[in-house]
Amino acid sequence: MNAPLDIEDIAAEATDWRRRIHQHPELLFDLPQTSAFVAEKLTEFGCDQVVTGIAKSGVVAVIQGALGPGKGIGLRCDMDALPMSEQTNLPYASKVPNMMHACGHDGHTAMLLATAKCLAEQRNFAGKVVLIFQPAEEGGGGARVMIEEGLLDRFEIDEVYGMHNEPGLAVGSFATRSGPFMAGGDRFVVTIDGKGGHAASPHMTHDPIIAATHLVAALQTIASRFTDPFDPVVVSITFIKGGNDQALNVIPDSVRVGGTIRTMSTEVRKAVEDRFREVVKTTAALFSCEAKIDWRPGYPVVVNDPEMTEISLDVARSIVGTDAVDAHYSQSMGSEDFAYMLEKRPGSIILIGNGDSQYLHHPGFDFNDSAISFGVKYWLSLVNSRLGAPVSA
Repeated sequence: MNAPLDIEDIAAEATDWRRRIHQHPELLFDLPQTSAFVAEKLTEFGCDQVVTGIAKSGVVAVIQGALGPGKGIGLRCDMDALPMSEQTNLPYASKVPNMMHACGHDGHTAMLLATAKCLAEQRNFAGKVVLIFQPAEEGGGGARVMIEEGLLDRFEIDEVYGMHNEPGLAVGSFATRSGPFMAGGDRFVVTIDGKGGHAASPHMTHDPIIAATHLVAALQTIASRFTDPFDPVVVSITFIKGGNDQALNVIPDSVRVGGTIRTMSTEVRKAVEDRFREVVKTTAALFSCEAKIDWRPGYPVVVNDPEMTEISLDVARSIVGTDAVDAHYSQSMGSEDFAYMLEKRPGSIILIGNGDSQYLHHPGFDFNDSAISFGVKYWLSLVNSRLGAPVSA
């Protein structure tokens, strides 16, 4: 039997890895430094396989248990950062202009690396663990691309699990729920074409700005008047662009309006898209304008498998106790491309407390290093639960 693991020492080491990754954020599929660092560590730990280049910069490691054959379970983290400027003033703040880890993917990566080190040392399980280090969660659909390139079949993954930090949830706490958990998210850009002209003679124009302002209000009726109040729908307009602040006496020819729509079921998602198209076309026509719709399908709804969710909850309870685990956490209107993996394999995603931090995607956000040891213990205990052998801790 191998010596017991000192999780706190490994978590301290993982903190250094996390802060190194934090200083060198990279975007979407272009993660050369992050991927190289991850692959180097996984090789150093003695993983049986370390495969790079999946979805360009994804890394997959396989650790075989020492107790014979068994199923394969996938543990997934995301590695990419966001195109925004950090405002934390921390000593390990981002060194790259307009890039920062504002969603905690640096922490997710560090926790899974620490888990890999523990599993490679102990191997007190049957079957195999597949560690998935995924690029491009922030809008690139890296999970989908990894699946298309054979991730689940090539590595014979039977179940797949994810974990994400949650600001506002106490460190040492976990939360999730069975069934639909995180929203499907679609994006759109609408171009409203009218007829511009002199601001003193609006009657001689087909004003796209008037059409756009009415459209912003009309789109909100999709949630308030078209869908069941018990079916969550969020329509958010995030930009309006038209005209010229150096030509304030000119009504422009066109205006662009864009944003996102988030829903919690496939049926509602399709119905909302159909209604969206109808509202856009008819509102533009009301003001003698025409509308072109650039509809950009986003991630599916994250649906946790009921059985796997209960297993995850039991694992979390074994670590932090029943009172620190919320089994009925509120549904989130945020999106997560782990949904693609859950469409193909049974599994679940759980939230781990990040404490009293700024919320995700805020320039002042930072992953809470105190959460690392809880995350590693969760992963190790999950392996123990699914592959049926004790992991010392």
